[in-house]
Amino acid sequence: MTSSVSSVSVAGVDLPVAEEMKVLGVVLDQRLTFNKHVSAVARSCNFHVQAIRHIRHLLTTDLAQTLACSLILSRIDYCNTVLHGAPVYTIRKLQHVQNNAARIVLQAPRRSYATPLLNTLHWLPVQQRIDYKVALLTFKVRSTSTPSYLHRLLQDREDVHNLRRRSATLALCRPFTKTTVIKRTFRCTAPAIWNSLPKTVLDSVTVTSFKSRLKTHLFSQAFPYTPAYH
Repeated sequence: MTSSVSSVSVAGVDLPVAEEMKVLGVVLDQRLTFNKHVSAVARSCNFHVQAIRHIRHLLTTDLAQTLACSLILSRIDYCNTVLHGAPVYTIRKLQHVQNNAARIVLQAPRRSYATPLLNTLHWLPVQQRIDYKVALLTFKVRSTSTPSYLHRLLQDREDVHNLRRRSATLALCRPFTKTTVIKRTFRCTAPAIWNSLPKTVLDSVTVTSFKSRLKTHLFSQAFPYTPAYH
């Protein structure tokens, strides 16, 4: 059995190896599960959830929703692109927080089913929010070619099924990888999400139209039995 590395020697100095580190507010663990990061985000969000719960009877629904978006959803969305491909139980922690926030905003019972509440508030579930952020970032990188370090990771390929059409849709090359960690990098997740989007979304010219069509598409995926939100 091999022992784990506890320190690394640099210029004759032994530097301890940490199990986790915090970069720009994101906690990175050794296996990149982001479980500890999500736990920290959930604790912070739960504090604000309880605070809103205590004063909910004094607020209108619109004001309660505004507070939930600014204090809770903003924390859930922060750097959420790193969570694409994270374990299901990790995403579930954040979804539990969002569900509780929806119940408080709409003053629903604590054990009420959350899906119709999210639909009423027009809140995309956590997984769709992650896909939304990755897709939007990909659109901006392809449109502006910036930042260059991300643009170099994207390569167009023409969809063979659309070669005979005048308006052929350019898909992105998805590199072949074997490890789970590499599959979660931008050069793999961006093509995976981009290529899954319908042509109506990919044909968007402006960021505004892309965001609107993308949210409509993801909303219809999250709530397939309800009219899509525009």
